[in-house]
Amino acid sequence: MAHAFDVVVIGAGPGGYIAAIRAAQLGFKVACIDEWKNAAGGPAPGGTCTNVGCIPSKALLQSSEHFEHAQLHFAEHGISTGPVKIDVAKMIARKDAVVKQNNDGILYLFKKNKVTFFHGRGSFVRAVEGGYEIAVSGEQTETLVGKHVVVATGSSARALPGVPFDEDKVLSNDGALRMGAVPKKLAIIGSGVIGLEMGSVWRRLGADVTILEGMPTFLAAVDEQIAKEAKKAFDKQGLKIELGVKVGEVKTTRKGVSIAYTNAKGEAVTLEADKLIVSIGRVPHTAGLNAEAVGLKLDERGAIVVDDECRTHLPGVWAVGDVVRGPMLAHKAEEEGVAVAERIAGQHPHVNFNTIPWVIYTSPEIAWVGQTEQQLKAAGRAYKAGTFPFLANGRARALGDTTGMVKVLADATTDEILGVHIVGPMASELIAEAVVAMEFRASAEDIGRICHAHPSLSEATKEAALAVDKRTLNF
Repeated sequence: MAHAFDVVVIGAGPGGYIAAIRAAQLGFKVACIDEWKNAAGGPAPGGTCTNVGCIPSKALLQSSEHFEHAQLHFAEHGISTGPVKIDVAKMIARKDAVVKQNNDGILYLFKKNKVTFFHGRGSFVRAVEGGYEIAVSGEQTETLVGKHVVVATGSSARALPGVPFDEDKVLSNDGALRMGAVPKKLAIIGSGVIGLEMGSVWRRLGADVTILEGMPTFLAAVDEQIAKEAKKAFDKQGLKIELGVKVGEVKTTRKGVSIAYTNAKGEAVTLEADKLIVSIGRVPHTAGLNAEAVGLKLDERGAIVVDDECRTHLPGVWAVGDVVRGPMLAHKAEEEGVAVAERIAGQHPHVNFNTIPWVIYTSPEIAWVGQTEQQLKAAGRAYKAGTFPFLANGRARALGDTTGMVKVLADATTDEILGVHIVGPMASELIAEAVVAMEFRASAEDIGRICHAHPSLSEATKEAALAVDKRTLNF
């Protein structure tokens, strides 16, 4: 006998579990299906973000940063230690514990909000009167019927053509988070978020890291001035980044991996490494969804086709997150999940892609929202720019981390903030003020007139806003 629900959500990543909880808050009878398993075979909701993405990578970044501080910076604070060692197994165990806490937290939230959770793979069976029949296979075998179905199945790591992930020598983000020892030589293809974050983790722990990037410019999506500042910091740290390369044959060997490539000068080079992390993007994950059973349309990338409100062409079927168009970001998926639940309830929410923040959790951190200077130039829009270095910020000096700057871009006529770009300490936290300001269409003057606590890193944002009108007070 089929279980009937108002809303069935397939996938319990950030978009899925948030959609399920919000729909339940709005009074719907909700089910959420997810197939992720923990090491013991139990449910592990949270999707890629919680299990092999955002959360575990931040745990390892924190551990490796502590290690590097103990090695290189404690003495500056008058702290003496003996020889500093890293226990990789213990570090990985801590990361796994952090992941489990998040898994368990989502299961608790389902129970609190009366969301019925099914552990297994959810797939379409057929359209039925008043909704869709969904099969659950795996740990549980059930049949559900939902008036509305929200697909939130996320994305998968993109492999190099002809070079599948073995998660031993050729690693996706999953394998990169589970290495049992520090490799002597680590190669990474792709200098995006995953490549830079994982490269930072293992470099701090002692690996010789080389990142190969096909683009001729570093972080092409980032404001050029900010990207150049970040590149200088990474070069100084010893993170080797080669731009404009063309990767050729990649072979696994008895000792590791051999990567043939042509560098920016046109020279043939062979890089030998113990491990290779491939971080060349992600692809929408629709395998096993049985989309064809109901005629659900996919585009040429394999993404589910939706309109601006995340509706598919099928009545009552929605899709959110990495499996649809737009940036593959956990917080974008969450916003879409909330919006879909509220649209099902007849409300009219809005997700503004122009105010979605981006963050790279390296050291220094990189964060931005809105348009870059190069985008404004290309659009022919008149603008003013203001920057303020953390070198002139009292709190940054006290922290011992003065790398980077805050940059504010504003309309030349109206002073409306068009973009904010940060490279430096706690950029991931500082960017939220910029998001709020842009959502309310604030001007640079507005931020410059707001009182910021002293001493704080946020004062750099205020000073950058003042710099738009060439009136900084502390630089």
